[in-house]
This record gives sequence, structure tokens and C-alpha cells, in this order.
Amino acid sequence: MEKRWVLNTPPEETKIEELAKKLNCHPVIANLLLQRGIETAEQAQAFFKPSLNQLHDPWKMKDMDKAVERLDRAIASDEKILIYGDYDVDGTTAVALLYKYLRNYCKKENLAYYIPDRYTEGYGVSLKGIDYAAENGFSLMLITDCGIKAVEKVRIANEKKVDIIICDHHTPGDTLPDAIAVLDPQRQDCDYPYQWLSGCGVSFKLVQAHSLKHNYPMAELYKLLDLLCVSIASDIVPITDENRILAYYGLQQLNEQPSLGLATIIKSSGIDKEKKEITINDIVFRIGPRINAAGRVESGRKAVELLTADEPALAREIASDINTFNDQRKKLDHHITEEAIRHISESETERTKKTTVLFNPDWHKGVIGIVASRLTESFYRPTIILTESNGWVTGSARSVEGFDLYYAISQCSDLLENYGGHKYAAGLTLKPGNLEPFKRKFEQIVRETITEEMLTPQINIDARITLSDITPELYAMLQKFAPFGPNNTMPVFVTENVADYLKTRQVGRNNEHLKLTVVDRSRDCKDRSGIGFGMGALFDKVTGQCFDLCYTLQENEFMGRNDIQMIVKDIHFKE
Repeated sequence: MEKRWVLNTPPEETKIEELAKKLNCHPVIANLLLQRGIETAEQAQAFFKPSLNQLHDPWKMKDMDKAVERLDRAIASDEKILIYGDYDVDGTTAVALLYKYLRNYCKKENLAYYIPDRYTEGYGVSLKGIDYAAENGFSLMLITDCGIKAVEKVRIANEKKVDIIICDHHTPGDTLPDAIAVLDPQRQDCDYPYQWLSGCGVSFKLVQAHSLKHNYPMAELYKLLDLLCVSIASDIVPITDENRILAYYGLQQLNEQPSLGLATIIKSSGIDKEKKEITINDIVFRIGPRINAAGRVESGRKAVELLTADEPALAREIASDINTFNDQRKKLDHHITEEAIRHISESETERTKKTTVLFNPDWHKGVIGIVASRLTESFYRPTIILTESNGWVTGSARSVEGFDLYYAISQCSDLLENYGGHKYAAGLTLKPGNLEPFKRKFEQIVRETITEEMLTPQINIDARITLSDITPELYAMLQKFAPFGPNNTMPVFVTENVADYLKTRQVGRNNEHLKLTVVDRSRDCKDRSGIGFGMGALFDKVTGQCFDLCYTLQENEFMGRNDIQMIVKDIHFKE
């Protein structure tokens, strides 16, 4: 599928020159900093060397005073506290973080956690969970990574004399639940300076406030940042502002002294910490999926058991189970994705739509979110994958760059039992009889509001550079922009009018990749190598030709020699 290149608007040349001079750095670095809103040497210093002192005051979050007061009262009165969270990575890490913190201040018998079953209870606060709390004497529930729309469930909890504190980060509805405290930076009446915390991040702010009130050592609190970093990376929240600071120090903790549970996952996933530092990418593609697999295939409770484990033998046993779940998840994901792609490819009606909405009652509920993501990549349009669960049609939705999926789904709310999420990802449930009307209405809403540009995959390019700009010094400075993630992505560059150096070849078991060697015809003749994954079919088109390259940079070690190579994202050929 042809991709649209969008070059970020460069700052004024004079501003680039001034900042480059102040920092004694390459103009490319100054350009990238200015694009991120960093205009002074002091701001650059704070960006390159994040400090935990830069974290926002947790007391600025609406209802924080009420939440800490109620938590203190529960601890002082020996009340039983139940921590309730979603079954995904963000939810399970949030539950683990709260549990590991509170077990230092609560009696063991007064503290427990509850993860709803994906299949029998579904997403969010369940009546079964509230009944469990009431029947087992829990007078306080800390609900994390969900609950912002649980108006009726919280009302029922109040009737059963179970107090609720909500720590959520999703978009609120028109009415907030009548809880003791509702912590959510997305609340319209919340003046907290940063909106984009993960669910685990909101839970961290609660225990941060609690620690500050009691003057507990912050060093102990910061040991929990490895869990928070895993949630930030896995939940695809922006790695900017406070999230970037938390991720920066969370990665340090993950690399230097991870908790037993995470250390066991790291080892079982095959990451060799002695050879390389763990990055956000390692969390997204290796650590997070294993934690997620527990809730997708069996129970998210397994993930929390591992993340809070104190015994190495138990941790190894659970990690082995979770690896098995992950293998099962991969097989299910692969099978359903293939089936869905085949269905679309064989149906002219489906191919001509602006949306993908597919339902199969036999599809595994635990992997439909992954399948929705894969189909969005394949067909690049808003996608909803649905299956049957307990007599309901339920599913996951994913969007494309620039399109507000949550708004489109909200316009179909008359056909839905419930829905939730944000601009690019959502979940929904409806009656079987409403499926066909929903598909028609959703297609109509999207068709009326989406643009052709949104339906074309887009690559955002940070800057034009020449091949001679690529030096070890430039690369070293680029690494200081890490950790990379949404809204702070690894810089993407374009070099125009490069020429094949007649060393380009196909590589990979099936010649599926392209190992490029190019020269920059407009500047010098120093050759530079790159790899285009999945681009092997372009070999004949590339050989001996001139073209424009779009790429990121990565250090490559081969036979004891380190080199900086281009990771090619796309190639535009001359007309």
C-alpha cells in the first residue's frame, strides 16, 4: 500500500542556528528539539536529563484529598481493602503496584486483589466483583484502569456498604460515578497538568500523594516504577511530559533492579540484559504480550500473581504457564487474522467499504483486539472485530491516524449496550439483533466523516538530512531523545536523490528483505547501508536506480564491528 510522506514543518532557520550554537550541537538536533517545543538550553537540559523532581504535584488531581483520607481511614481502622483492576497489562500492573505498596502498611489478611474474568464478566466493573467484595467483608474497593463509566455498578456498591475509589484514565461519560473519589485526569473539572497518564499512572499518583502525606521514603516508592513503565509502554499512551520521566526511570529500574516477577518474565522472554538494554520496544513486543496473554487465554489474576511474587520457584512456575498462554495466543491470533483477511479479500462488498466490521461467534474473545490491530494495518481503515460472549456480541475497535473512532462509535450508541475507550481504540457490546443495523450505521458515520487522506497510511518525517550528516556523534545525541514512543517517536529522516551503489541484495530465508547500499548523489560519494524489512520484492526496481529514502537510524553490530545503519521505512521512486 502506497504511503503518504508528511514532512514536519521545520522551525525558523534562525531559531535552529541559535539553539544549535547554545547547545554546541548539530542543527538536526536543534531542529528536533524545537519541534518538541524545547526552545532554550535549560529546557533541553531538563529534556535530556529528566528528574523525578519534575513530577507533577499529585494533590492537583481532583478528589486526591478525599482518596487519601479514605485510604488512611481504612488502614487505621483495619478495614479490608480490595484492589480491582482490568485484565490487560495496564490493569494488572496497576493492581500489582497498589498491592505491593499497600502491603507495607496493611495487615496481610486485610488486603486482596480481584481481576474480572474476560469471558464471564467482561470489561470493567462487574456485579460479581462487587458481590465478592460485599460478601467477603471488604469495605473499600480501589478500582483501577476502569470504572469511570460504572455509574450503576458504583450505586449498587454503595447500597452494599462498599466504598469506592476510582483510579482511571479513560474518557468519562456525562455522569460520574458516585464514588468516594474519582481520580481521572480526563475529568473536565480536573486541573491536573497532564492528561495522558496510564491507569497504572493514576494509581501511582495516589500512592505518591499517600507517601508525601506521611513523609515515607520516596526511594521505596520509586522501586515500583518498573511496573509503571511496563504499563506506559503497553497501553500506548504518549511518552511526553510526566510519562516520559516515569518511563525513563522505570526503564532504569527494569534494567538495573527489576522486581522478581518482571525479572522472571524478562528471562523467559529471551531478552539478554547483558548484551543490550531493555527498551520500550522490548516491553511492547516481548514483555507486555506475555503479561497480556494471561488475561487473554486464562485469567489476568495469573499475571498479578507473577508481578507480586516473592518466591523465585513460584515466579518461574507462573512465568512458564504464561509463556504457554502466549504461545496459544499467537496461534489463535494467526488463525483468526488469516480467516478475516481471506473473508475481506474474497468479498467485493467488504473491499469497497470504508470500514471493517466482522463478526464470528467462534472467534476467541481474548485475541480480537490484536486481530483488529492487524487488520487495521492490512486494510488501513477503522476496524471492529466482534465475537459472541454470554449471549452478547462484543468486540474491539481500532482506528487510523487522525480519525476519532470513539466519536464514530458514540454516534451509534442507540444500538449499543455499552462502549468505552478513546480516539484510537475502543471496546463495545451490543445485542445480536442490533449487529446488522450497527454495521450499516457505523459505515455511514465513517463514510461521512473520514477523508481520503486518513485512509492512506502516513509516515511523519522529522527532517531532511544528507547521508554525510549520519555520524556517530549525531547518533549518540539522538539516543538522548529516548525513551521513544507515541508523541516522542524515534526521529524519522528523509534523504532525497540517493543512488543504488550496486551492492544491494536480497536477504532473509525467502529473500523477503532488502539490504541496501546507497550513495548521496547530491553531496558526497560515501556509501551508507540500510535494511528494508519486507521489501525484498523491490530489488529489481532499486538496482542501479535513484530514489528517495525514508528511514530511522539504528546501531548494528556485525562480526565485532559497530556501524550505524538505516532502517528503511519506505522508498519513493522517481517518476
